[in-house]
Amino acid sequence: MAKSGGESKERCVKVRNRSDILEKQAKITTKGQITVPVAVRRALGVGPGDALLFETDKGDVRVRPVRTKSPFAKYRGIGNRGIGSGKKAINRWIREMRGR
Repeated sequence: MAKSGGESKERCVKVRNRSDILEKQAKITTKGQITVPVAVRRALGVGPGDALLFETDKGDVRVRPVRTKSPFAKYRGIGNRGIGSGKKAINRWIREMRGR
């Protein structure tokens, strides 16, 4: 729907999760941006910085999260024998090395 006075054009988009039929609306700005409703973000398990994939099929649009695994995840901790992963384990190891 077009608005006068320099305001942005806005359209409504319905998002549906078939498992419990979740319908929410979001407005599209003139830049083509939307804010994904909290209930939809929770249902998809996404947060800031995550990517969404929009798929179309015969007029229907599906939205799903893009799950990417770090290429370095399998190497995490490989060179640190005796040191666990994470900040707490590293701090514990440093305290032991210093004799505290």
